[in-house]
Amino acid sequence: MKFQIVYDKPGRIRFRCGAYAFDKELETAVQKQLLESAAVKKAEAHAENGGILVYYEAGARQKVIRTVAALDTRLLAPLGPDTCSERIDSDFKTDLVKLVAKRYLQNALLPAPIANAVILFKGIRYVWRAVKTLLEGHLNVDVLDGASVSACLLQRNFKTAGTIMFMLSISALLEDYTRAKTKAALTDSLAVKTDKVWLVQDGTEVLIPMAELQVGDVICVRTGSVIPVDGTVTSGEANINEASMTGEPLSVRKAKGSTVFAGTVVDEGSIHVQVRALSGNTKIQKIIELIDNSENLKAGVQSRAENLADRIVPFSFLGFGLTLLLTRNITKAVSILMVDYSCAIKLSTPISVISAIREAADHDITVKGGKYLEAFAEADSVVFDKTGTLTNAEPVLERAISFSDYSEDEILRIAACIEEHFPHSVARAIVKGAADRGLNHQEEHAEVQYIVAHGIATTLHGKRAIIGSHHFVSEDEHVEITAEQQAAIEAQSGGCSVVYLAIGGKLSGVLCISDPPRAEAGEAIGLLKKAGIENVVMLTGDSQQAAEVTAAKLGITKCFAQVLPEDKHRYVEQLKADGHRVIMVGDGINDAPALAAADVSVAMSDASDIAREAADITLRGADLTELATLRTLSEKLMTRIHRNYRFIIGFNSSLLLLGLFGIIAPTTSAFLHNASTMAICARSMTPMLEKKQNSATEEDTGKA
Repeated sequence: MKFQIVYDKPGRIRFRCGAYAFDKELETAVQKQLLESAAVKKAEAHAENGGILVYYEAGARQKVIRTVAALDTRLLAPLGPDTCSERIDSDFKTDLVKLVAKRYLQNALLPAPIANAVILFKGIRYVWRAVKTLLEGHLNVDVLDGASVSACLLQRNFKTAGTIMFMLSISALLEDYTRAKTKAALTDSLAVKTDKVWLVQDGTEVLIPMAELQVGDVICVRTGSVIPVDGTVTSGEANINEASMTGEPLSVRKAKGSTVFAGTVVDEGSIHVQVRALSGNTKIQKIIELIDNSENLKAGVQSRAENLADRIVPFSFLGFGLTLLLTRNITKAVSILMVDYSCAIKLSTPISVISAIREAADHDITVKGGKYLEAFAEADSVVFDKTGTLTNAEPVLERAISFSDYSEDEILRIAACIEEHFPHSVARAIVKGAADRGLNHQEEHAEVQYIVAHGIATTLHGKRAIIGSHHFVSEDEHVEITAEQQAAIEAQSGGCSVVYLAIGGKLSGVLCISDPPRAEAGEAIGLLKKAGIENVVMLTGDSQQAAEVTAAKLGITKCFAQVLPEDKHRYVEQLKADGHRVIMVGDGINDAPALAAADVSVAMSDASDIAREAADITLRGADLTELATLRTLSEKLMTRIHRNYRFIIGFNSSLLLLGLFGIIAPTTSAFLHNASTMAICARSMTPMLEKKQNSATEEDTGKA
């Protein structure tokens, strides 16, 4: 990094690198990089002027200079949301103090003529913004703000004009702060988090940590997996879901030479991708922009409030004109202009929604838009997938049963070798089961093909090998399962789920997977019922016996077994056709159609990439009781918005009447209106739920 030394004293040195040396988001990363040197005691970085201040150990001056010179900001990435959140808090407090101090000092120290000139200069910006908005054919809050300031300036009432502009500045600062906090809280949860990738080397695939991947490497990405990098397809073909980048729901065909982006998902196919950029920030920014700006993701109540806010503005001008016409009293007329409903409505509603999304993130829940909170509050039915959702997030392999010349260990080894390519809880159980038994395997099969909701097909030693459900193996692939074999399976599997392995058209063996309910699943369903969601349904591809056992344990209203993805989708659509508002909770590739069909969909943290992509909400903590937490939060959000609306209408109507009858002056009217707007916005930022915390730790601390 290039720099100039602008201050140099023993133990302390200041570098100036230039205003564009690094972005503000990298300030903390620069500081952290410098603190990794043992010679550095303290470091500060400021993006505005590229300044770096370093406190160092005695005698380490040259080492510090070499460390700063070696800095390469191109290799740094913004740190996590906790650090960003601290910086946002600090910046907000600093800006607020500056704003208040500036106004206080201006009123206390500046002579009246100079202070009035400053207010006039500031007021021109509001007036120009109003004129510009009118020229664009809009009549909204900006016009009303400009008119209010103009009326005060024309009356030479500089004190009131200054108060109005000060309150508007505070309101804008609060809104920016809330949005920034929300962005910091969501950034980590929406990041592309891939731990390992399949690196292609000399025609073979090697599983390596994501951290070891470099630009120029080639990786293999298959059906259901997220693409963790920006890159170019070097071979293969696939349908890519780019909704996270473009918002377009239909998959796009990608082949050799096509560009792919981090955060997009392979719906179908397999491709080799040459890495161009190791970053998922594009996805993060896209989703956050959608949450902030997309009309499609705003809560209906938020869109209605914003539209209402703009529609009310003309009535404020009408009230001003009528008051002036009837009373001939400019003071009373200005009192009407000083008060409007739209400002508070338009600010408080989105701030409430964004604050709720932030609060959900604090509880390990990622919500992709305000409209999903509204839908969650209104839902009366919840549909659960069973495997990996209601049941344990990590199913366990109980046993392997052989029906061929292969030993049970060989059956398990072959199954693990095939299953490891696809991210699903059952597949992970089989792979882990083989690893726990010390059964190492090598790639002996050909290209593997994932058949949604059925299983996997490949070629092993020249023979077709398939692994999956009874329906897939027996009905689709026409592999004979004799009565004796089925009886043996039922006798030995107990209540386990069964995965069938067939090689060369014959049943070779089965794997028995135990999948006990999550510890909190029963409690979660009970809480949802108390919250008013009485219709609780479970859909699963498992056997009827396994489904009924799980449903009985958890108190589920209805359960349907041996269902296919289209069956799940059809059931959700039927519920909606019957007038229900439906929440769908799932984790697998086969749940994606039903997740997309529901009014609001939820994916578990350990769900497949495509399920998380299709879902509107993700439970990052994998705790089903958070569904009840989200229900409470969404209902309280709706209550807060409606309560704010009633307060705004009532309070501002009172101010209008008091001003109309001359009981309060325009200055008082403006102060109370803006103060109430600021107060209700600040109130809209306050938590609606108890802060998530470790109760055990608190108890220990209390005892201590």
